[in-house]
Amino acid sequence: MVNEQIRSQHWTDRPLDTPEVAALRAHLEAHNGIKGLSILDPGDIKHAVELFRRDGFVVIADVLNSEQIEILSRGCHEVIADILALDSGRAGNRGSHRYSFGGSSLTRSQLHRPEWQMLLDIPAVTEVVTAIFESPDYALRAASGDFCLPGAVEYQRLHSDVQDWRDGAKTPFSAFHDPRRQLTIRDLPCPYVCVNFLPQVVTRLNGPTRQIPGTQHSRVPIPGLEDEPEWMRLSTVCPAPAGAIMIRDVRAWHGGTPNISESVRAIPNLEFYAPWFREPIVPGISYGDYRKLSEHAQRLVRFCVADSSETLLTGPTLRAP
Repeated sequence: MVNEQIRSQHWTDRPLDTPEVAALRAHLEAHNGIKGLSILDPGDIKHAVELFRRDGFVVIADVLNSEQIEILSRGCHEVIADILALDSGRAGNRGSHRYSFGGSSLTRSQLHRPEWQMLLDIPAVTEVVTAIFESPDYALRAASGDFCLPGAVEYQRLHSDVQDWRDGAKTPFSAFHDPRRQLTIRDLPCPYVCVNFLPQVVTRLNGPTRQIPGTQHSRVPIPGLEDEPEWMRLSTVCPAPAGAIMIRDVRAWHGGTPNISESVRAIPNLEFYAPWFREPIVPGISYGDYRKLSEHAQRLVRFCVADSSETLLTGPTLRAP
């Protein structure tokens, strides 16, 4: 029998045992997941870069050890509890039952949290991101990620996390602009990667990310939910083990999927700009905490540090990301 606390806290729109949800569960159990998904070892960096450049993403297992998994999981659930305390109806800020860790923070980041700071010094991450950019001079944009609750029964629309320049009145987070209108950001080398960390197993049922391989350079309009073919809905990165990372070219089409399990699925992240690319960055760590980081971590977060004279205000919010 489903835990009543889970049912009452998260399944607010449709009960877990409705025929509609039962049918969706059976469909996803039978068909969800990218066929032949490659999950690499941490030492296979060359192959990881090849798959990343071909598909727009790659999965690497055994990056976090059991202690790091526990620390990260505990930190995620503490943040999740703070956010959910502001949202009893589970409306989310990325759709019903869906939340951005960054969009739910006053700093647009969780970099002030020690669990996310820990991720800055994971050797396998440093090695593969350096290989992708062919340089160690990349920089942190933010420490964020997302989570979805049991009861997230809708698909999130496919989208990309970066785009060509838009007017500053619409968004401050926009950079690339070709005044000749010949090049778009999709014609460039990868400008910005996201490294998602898995503190739990990702299954066919707990909201795996769907990734559409090879779309990082596509200029074709991204289909809406009403036009998206079924194979794309099932193109999800699962199953994947706890302790793995998923590295994404943020231009590639991706989106959230239903979590019809009995537990929260969280994928905290670190987001890195290429050495040659920048957009405006919101400070995410106090100067005092910055000074406590390793030399390597300080180098990564050099553009995310609040001034020593400023007090960094942190805490949960439910604004849209």
